[in-house]
Amino acid sequence: MKIGKKFNQLSKSEYFHFIDNHKKYTDFNTLGMYRSICENDKLKLDDRMEIRDYANNTFGKSFNFYQLKDPKTYFDLTTLGMDLTQADERQIWNNIRVNQQKILSDKKIKHRNFGEYSKHNCGYSDCPYNGLMTKQGSWLTESHMWFESDKDEYAAKDKSERIKKQRKNKHRIIRDELDNE
Repeated sequence: MKIGKKFNQLSKSEYFHFIDNHKKYTDFNTLGMYRSICENDKLKLDDRMEIRDYANNTFGKSFNFYQLKDPKTYFDLTTLGMDLTQADERQIWNNIRVNQQKILSDKKIKHRNFGEYSKHNCGYSDCPYNGLMTKQGSWLTESHMWFESDKDEYAAKDKSERIKKQRKNKHRIIRDELDNE
C-alpha cells in the first residue's frame, strides 16, 4: 500500500496510524516523517511534541542516527518547544558533534559522507551543482564533518615541504655564510 499523501499534510491521528502501520506502506520514509513534524502547519506545538515522542518510541535507533545523517532535522526536533539561548544552542551542537564521533567509532565507519554532508549545497539557488552527490574531499564539497581530534593534513604537508626546502638549501646557506667570512 501507499500513503498517497505528503507527510506535512497529515493530521495528528493520521501520523499515529502511519507510525503504527509503517510496515504496510511501501512509501513510508522515517526521515521524511520526522522532517514533516517540523514543517506541518496544521499541528500545534503540543501535538508535534507528542508525535515526536511517539515516533521516537518506535524509531528510536533511526532517530539517533539522524545526528549523523541529518543533524539539522535532529536539532530541530530535539529543541521543539524550547526557548534556547545562543549558549544552549552551541552546547547542543557540541553534543551532536560528540555523538557523531561516537556513532562513527561504534559502527567502525571510516568515511564521513552521510546525508547532508554528501551533497553539494553552496546556498546559491542557480548553482548547477546543488543537490549533486559529492565524493568526500572533492572541490565541490561545501560542508564536511570534522572533530577536534582530527589531524590537519594540510599543516603536516606544509611542514614536510618546509623541511624539505631547508634540507635542499642547507648547502647553499653554509656556502653563503662561509663566503661572508
